[in-house]
Formats: sequence, C-alpha cells, structure tokens
Amino acid sequence: MMSLNRYRLRHLVKKKNKQALRVSQLLAQPEKLLSIVLIGSTLANIVSSTLATLIGQRLYGDVGVAIATVLLTLIILVFSELVPKTIAALFPQPVAFAASFPLKLMQTILSPFVQCVSWMSNHFLRCFGVSADKVQKETLSSEELRTIVLETSGFLHTEYQGMLLSLLDLERASVEDVMIPKADIVGIDLNQPWHEVLHQLETAQHTRLPLFMDNIDHLLGIIHVRDILNLVLDDHLDKETLINNVQKPYYIPEGTLLSIQILNFQKIKKRSCFVVNEYGDLLGLVTMEDILEEIVGEYTTDIAALSKDILLQEDGSYIIDASITLRTLRRLLGWHLPAMGPRTLSGLIIEFLGYIPPAKCCMRIEGFQIEILMVSDNMIKTVRMASLIHLKKR
Repeated sequence: MMSLNRYRLRHLVKKKNKQALRVSQLLAQPEKLLSIVLIGSTLANIVSSTLATLIGQRLYGDVGVAIATVLLTLIILVFSELVPKTIAALFPQPVAFAASFPLKLMQTILSPFVQCVSWMSNHFLRCFGVSADKVQKETLSSEELRTIVLETSGFLHTEYQGMLLSLLDLERASVEDVMIPKADIVGIDLNQPWHEVLHQLETAQHTRLPLFMDNIDHLLGIIHVRDILNLVLDDHLDKETLINNVQKPYYIPEGTLLSIQILNFQKIKKRSCFVVNEYGDLLGLVTMEDILEEIVGEYTTDIAALSKDILLQEDGSYIIDASITLRTLRRLLGWHLPAMGPRTLSGLIIEFLGYIPPAKCCMRIEGFQIEILMVSDNMIKTVRMASLIHLKKR
C-alpha cells in the first residue's frame, strides 16, 4: 500500500477505477490503515503462537513447546513475512488492489477498536509534536521530474523526451540565453534614401522588421510585412504611412525567465520583444520562435544549417562566432561548458584571461583548445575551437 506509485494511483482514481478508489480511501487515513494491518498481524501472530504452544505441549510436553517455537518462527518468517512482502514489494499495485477489499471490510467490522487504537496512537504522537495534519503532501521538484522523464526512455520517443526536458529547462534559462544580440538585429533605417528603404523591404527575409532612425538605439517599433503589403495595394506606401503603421516596441528587462516570457507573449498576443538592461539600453531581440526552438529544437538537422555561427572543419575543429551563447554550444554540440558565469563564448574567454586577447592567441579552457582568429573593435569575433578529447583520439 505504502509503496504504490501515487501518481499512477491518482490517474486510475480519475478514471473511476473501483479498486483504485478503495485504495485511495484507505491511504487517505494512513493511521487507520496501519492500525487495521497491525491489529490483524498481531492478532494472527498471538493466536498462532498460542495454538502452536498448546499443540506442542499436548503432544510432546515441554520439548514440544520448544519444537513448536522453532517451527512457528520459521513458518512465520518465510510464509508470513519474507515471501508475501517480497511479492508485494515487486508487485505493489496488484497486491494492494487485491488486499484493499478485505482491509476495507476489516476496517468496517473492527471500526470501534480501530478508532480507539488510532486515537491512542495519535495522542501519543502529539506528545512528540508529530501530527498527520502537518505532514506535507507529496510533491515533485523540477529535478525529480527530470529524473522521472529520463527514466521513461523506454516508453517515450527520444524527441518527446527531449521536449519535456527542454520545458523543464525553461525555468533555468532567461531571455538573454536565446535573444538575438543588438549587433545582429536586422532592421531598416528610415533616415536612409527612400529607394534603399524600398529595396530592403523587397528583399527582407523576415515577416516582422524593426524600424529605427540612424541606429537601433533610436527604435520606432516593428512593422509586419502584411501591413506593408496592404499599403502597397492601397498605393499609400511612403515613409509617413510606414511610420504611422508601426507597432510600438515591447520591452522586457534582462533576466526574464523564458517560462515567464512565453506566458507573457500568450497574454498580450505578441510574438517578439526587445530586451533592455537596468539603464534602458537595448541588449537584443527575442521572438516566440526563439523560445519554441528551445523546446522543440532547431528546425533542421544539418549542423551547418543549425547555426551560421558554427562551421565544422575537416580536422574536426569548429570555426565559431565568439558572440554565440554557451547555451547554444551546449545544445548543438553537446559540449560540457560552464552553466554559470559568462553567457557567451567571448565572455568566457575574456573572463578566463582577464583581458581582450590579440589574434593568434591560443589557450585551453574547460577541456577545450581555443585559438583566437579575429579581434576587432575590442571584441573577439571568431575563434577555432576543438575538444581535447577529440584531439587525443586523433
């Protein structure tokens, strides 16, 4: 009874399984369940001991009492303790369901005695500050849920298992882990000549485009390609109407958890937002697609297509854009990189060295060999990176 899978039991209770309902009722009052089990067990042992002693004494005298004691001890240990309890431990649900009816029946018949024993035991426990009302209900932490999901590998498809684990990871990841950095945001500068604006609108690869003046820090908002098409059809497309149809930017603070942001997107019916720091400076752009990719994975399986920032070389090393997040590297390449501290590869290198390194500088960090290929504007641009384990195999 006590070793039953409570979550499976609740599932069966919801399906109105009679045996599950009966077991659930018994487990709802554990002190009464233990009382009836122990009453029955104690009564059976005492009666059997008395009968065995009387029979042994009548047949063989005092020697018979010793023989009866030894035989009864073996019989009780094997047939009343070890065998049935081993079977019950291996098959808790069938045994619990089968035993639920006689236990319920005994609980009803011996109700006054059970209540008396339960009352006495509860009052004795209260002397030590123990109360059934204060016992916390059985709950699972995210780590325990992760363990359960990992143990279901034989029942769940690998992709589904990965999605469930990714959902649990949303509570750990923030928008900074998935955002498009400020320098990589593709938008349209409305201060440039109108023909260049039109060219960018015609060749845009995104359905939503940020509009700004001079630079992305002077952001006006986002416009949808559908709105642009409507303006073209109405022959009203110019800079003024473009600005009038822009959607105000939606800002969120850095550090916002992905689990919270996905609910915020659903609540306000938006699909993108801009991340700002405590001073209001723009840090990057987060879209609903970025968060969904954290759950379902990238939409392609080719590593070259997974990220333009990672290029596999013939020698097994990778040419990597240093602005890539460590989380992305962990997910795409399965590398064991620090989960705490810097978020980007560039940040990891600078923290390790304590300064911005020059090009052609080499180092070893966390079991990886890293070579700086390009540095400009006080930023590490490109590195060559390879696992030391892979190099040793070669």
